[in-house]
Amino acid sequence: MKNILKTACLLAGVFANSLANAQATKAPAYPLITHNTYFSVWSFSDDLNESTTRHWTGKNQSLLGLIKVDGEIYRFMGKEPVTYRTVVADGETKPYTVKYSETKPADGWEAANFNDKGWKTGIAPFGDDPKMVKTVWKSRDLWVRRTFIYKKSTPVNKLILKLHHDDDAEVYLNGEKINVSSGANGDLLPIEIKGDVADKLKDGENVLAMHCVNTGGGAWLDAGFADELKPVTNKGLKLAKQTGVTINATQTIYNFTAGKTDLQVTFTSPLLMDDLNLLSRPVTYISYSVKANDSKMHDVKVYFGASADLARNKSNQPVIAQKYIQNQLSILKVGTKEQPLLQKKGDDLRIDWGYLYVAAPASAKATQFISNNSQAVGSFTGAPTPATTAGGEAAFLNTVIPFGKVGNAVVEKFIEIGYDEGYSVQYFGKNLRPWWNKDGKKTIVGELKQAATDYKTIIAKCKAFDDAMNVKTSAAGGLEYAKLCAIAYRQAIAAHILAQSPKGEILWLSKENFSGGFINTVDVTYPSAPLFLIYNPKLAEGMLNGIFEFSESGKFKHPFAAHDLGTYPFANGQTYGEGMPVEESGNMLLLVAAIAKAEGNANFAKKHWETLTTWTNYLIKEGLDPANQLCTDDFAGHLARNANLSLKAINGIGAYAMLADVLGDKATATKYHTVAKDFVAKWMQMADAGDHYSLVFEKPDTWSQKYNLVWDKLLGLNLFPKSVYEKEIKYYLTKQNEFGLPLDSRKTYTKSDWIIWTATLADNANDFKALTDPIYKYATETSSRVPISDWHETTNGKQVGFQARSVVGGYFMKVLEQQWLKK
Repeated sequence: MKNILKTACLLAGVFANSLANAQATKAPAYPLITHNTYFSVWSFSDDLNESTTRHWTGKNQSLLGLIKVDGEIYRFMGKEPVTYRTVVADGETKPYTVKYSETKPADGWEAANFNDKGWKTGIAPFGDDPKMVKTVWKSRDLWVRRTFIYKKSTPVNKLILKLHHDDDAEVYLNGEKINVSSGANGDLLPIEIKGDVADKLKDGENVLAMHCVNTGGGAWLDAGFADELKPVTNKGLKLAKQTGVTINATQTIYNFTAGKTDLQVTFTSPLLMDDLNLLSRPVTYISYSVKANDSKMHDVKVYFGASADLARNKSNQPVIAQKYIQNQLSILKVGTKEQPLLQKKGDDLRIDWGYLYVAAPASAKATQFISNNSQAVGSFTGAPTPATTAGGEAAFLNTVIPFGKVGNAVVEKFIEIGYDEGYSVQYFGKNLRPWWNKDGKKTIVGELKQAATDYKTIIAKCKAFDDAMNVKTSAAGGLEYAKLCAIAYRQAIAAHILAQSPKGEILWLSKENFSGGFINTVDVTYPSAPLFLIYNPKLAEGMLNGIFEFSESGKFKHPFAAHDLGTYPFANGQTYGEGMPVEESGNMLLLVAAIAKAEGNANFAKKHWETLTTWTNYLIKEGLDPANQLCTDDFAGHLARNANLSLKAINGIGAYAMLADVLGDKATATKYHTVAKDFVAKWMQMADAGDHYSLVFEKPDTWSQKYNLVWDKLLGLNLFPKSVYEKEIKYYLTKQNEFGLPLDSRKTYTKSDWIIWTATLADNANDFKALTDPIYKYATETSSRVPISDWHETTNGKQVGFQARSVVGGYFMKVLEQQWLKK
């Protein structure tokens, strides 16, 4: 009996140690609040108190955390907000009149005394979107001269140029060049100007002159000046020492030493896919656990602050904040005064409708109040004057939680952060509520109350899920692979919104973050799908339902699948300027077949059989040797005769044959399987390059990752000989760089999701690990501190483009293989 107990204890220790080793402790950015593309807050630094917390786009969304121990105050989260005073208003704050020209002016156009009477008169901001700007600009060049009056009576601490340029811009003040910016910056951003520009501002009339060149795509020009105010000095404020951080699927856990106490701060977004109501509930828990580290008793209070920026797109949008008590919760609420419901679309945007909530259960005995940004920290260090309402541009929501006397025993308390957006997306002209309130009968306060009631149960479920996922992922691909999956989990989910269509179908709609802002893009759905096929195939259906609706309603009149449903949050029809016919048709067929395998039936395919047949016949006609049409990997330009795209078409045809077989139509299954097999023989001949298969047919000096092959393996299509997999893997191992395997022979950059798919073709753990370990190295060593980018340079580990995208759900492909093939 003793030996049995001893063995059990030893196994438990090994299991616990394995779990600990599978937990991620380093990431490019750390998820704090992760519910959807709008309600998403991250730390972009390794230490939580090293930087201001941000939205995934990189814009500041400040959360502050302080702990007071026996009167000593320590900051453990965020930084005190930087605040600005308007000196010369930008166009977003207050539109202004300028003189402008779209034809090259005479030399000296930037001088204060230049004669601009022949120029046009317009109102800034300028841009190409008539809904967003005051003056439409669609030419290549724009020259602007703005005359303004400045009074030197108010001292300036630090003059900042606020500039929104798309693309290249040069800025002059009274004839002197003060800034040159290349490319597009996407927003009105503060730019620190070199030299003492404030002294160049004259008391009285001044001229701000600008030249902007639109090199392609969108266009924008707007500028102003602001004074970066001195931060409020909080003497005696210290930094808590961060002693560790752990990233699990649903939790990010920080540990600190703050004087004579140890503090653990846990952010829990309970994204459990077996419960769609819980998954869609926009409520994050922030838990605080405190204990003494010197065996003595200490008086402890914890402070939490949240900026109104979490509820607005621009920091100059006026807000209204209020405080009240309801349902045994102490609540702070803030939202924009304007409430422009579903009025903006695009990529680099934050929500500016709906309301942010900070709630504390009555048992926490919290004190809440509203202040402006600069008062936030001072109000905790001094004696705050509570307010019940606040408005204007500056609002900070403050919560103080008393812990009383704390000794060796851990004392835990929590607060909740929630968001009620009212309506989430527009779907073919109809505004849809989020899933948690799809019938319009629930309230966010009711959800906050239920979340508080269920706190212990939900936290236990999250911990159990995290542990189980760590075991599953480490068993599938090893410890480094498990850590990649932990980093990816919340990011993949939070790039979606869950809603119900007017037909009652699930809609799991992605935003193509920082790669166009499109909604429900099929070639984003395709790489994202493995995570959802594992944990809830109904969500995978929800990624496809809208695309089927688009075709089957007659709104999309082509014999192939659409690229997208619009620009987020408007899912009213494709807005991408160019289709990807072979790419998207193959994606849809393969995903429907994967859903059938995951669900054990082909009912979903049966509903859409006519559409699937049309798409399959298109692939037979156009897919074997694709023409010069766009595919998802053509960052380096369009490419005809793409062997990897051909692979997708062949596997798509094979997937249709598989579905026909599951549905009992043996004749159709045989017919299409025969076509696919015939295409395989032709493919192997056209792509043969000796020791590998080429990127471009009959160009043996090219090569590419053949990640689309993975479905032949996972779906059991039995189309390609295993020798194809083996030859490719052997060749890839000779082509790796420090931070991964390049996407193909055209460039040295890569897509990390595709590497995981490619590595899943390997028939042994060593080759899988050899291909995927460089991705872990990239994730932990990259200098690009953003929610992990799936497009990076393999030579230096830097982000090339994209961030916070759902496609990292594709990291779970190896787990899907284990689930399907290793039972």
